[in-house]
Amino acid sequence: MRIKSHTAAPAAAFALGIFFAVPGSVATNTVVSTVAPLVAAAIGNLGFMSPAMGEPAALTKKQSDALNTYNNARSNFESILGQRRAQINSNQRLPNLPGQALYLARNNMMSAYKDLTDALPSRIGRPNKYGIPPAYFSADNEPLLDEYRRLFDLMQAPPANAQNSDTPFKDVVDLGTAIARARGLDAANAEAAGRISLGLFFAETNGNQNIGNARSNKYKGSLQTGVPEDQNGRRKWAAIKKSIAAFDPALNARDDKEEARAGNQDHRYNHWTAVRDGLMNAHADIFPQVPAIVKKLPDPIDQMKLFELIQIIPSPTRSALGSRNLVDYRISDPKIMAYLRNNSVFTFGQADRAKTSATYREILDAMWLFNEKFERALSKFDEIKKQSKG
Repeated sequence: MRIKSHTAAPAAAFALGIFFAVPGSVATNTVVSTVAPLVAAAIGNLGFMSPAMGEPAALTKKQSDALNTYNNARSNFESILGQRRAQINSNQRLPNLPGQALYLARNNMMSAYKDLTDALPSRIGRPNKYGIPPAYFSADNEPLLDEYRRLFDLMQAPPANAQNSDTPFKDVVDLGTAIARARGLDAANAEAAGRISLGLFFAETNGNQNIGNARSNKYKGSLQTGVPEDQNGRRKWAAIKKSIAAFDPALNARDDKEEARAGNQDHRYNHWTAVRDGLMNAHADIFPQVPAIVKKLPDPIDQMKLFELIQIIPSPTRSALGSRNLVDYRISDPKIMAYLRNNSVFTFGQADRAKTSATYREILDAMWLFNEKFERALSKFDEIKKQSKG
């Protein structure tokens, strides 16, 4: 998850996400662990490597500076994790946007590690369970990232009045597929639109419904939209509702039920209406291009990444889709590059941050922090298909 910037054009709000607002205090009676034991366990493996492990006996000043910067960034990340955990466990009032400091500290640690491995390639270690390129993240830091995720799960917890679904993943697929059919797609391409929609749900919320956002007071719910985007999506849904009722009366009946259930509450905290309105706001207009997108980007994960870019940088992505060569379309606007960096693309390390332009192929490749989420979305989509056939 992440904070989005939408100055470029109106769009639905989102990874890496990609983050959430929480009440003044967070109930944590179900979580009593502290970060200290796992940090201590991690530190033992994170220090300076001996020459026997492949590192030179004497470091250059550049290498030594990179090592010191990394050690300091890692220590700072540990410190902020511990501080936030202590606040939550003692039911202290959290600061506004409590996830922002965690997010920046994580990014600084990963950036410093990338600078270290650029200076000392011998520090590139084994693969990690998060699928992050080893040049950007040491597997020894997995416990820190585990705690990072646990803290966000607490800080982004849905409000007490949130209206959950018993079938949240299927809902996303069904809505994406129905919207695509209403926009004129055949069965195969509508299915692709449903699969892409599920990817967006994982990118925005890690597959969690009705969450808040610890890095923003604006974006909330299962597709991380702001109030204007949600209202725009509701208006667009009303315009196609009759056509959907004609070919899928069961889905229309479910929609009537959920609309009545949501009533006058914030529709972003009813999973069904939040997904429906989020997809209608930003993505329904792009669904007619799914056949061309699938042809240009046959990898399903690339397709999901492209639709996530409609969330992050909507106007340039629409321009790229309208160009003759999508993957070679180049972004050079400093503001757009800044939006990408704010969403964990070209964020980590001096070399990445120095980039002043990038093609869409380069942008898609740089979205590796989304890979794990989209892979889980694909797995869940396959499960849903098998259950439907059964």
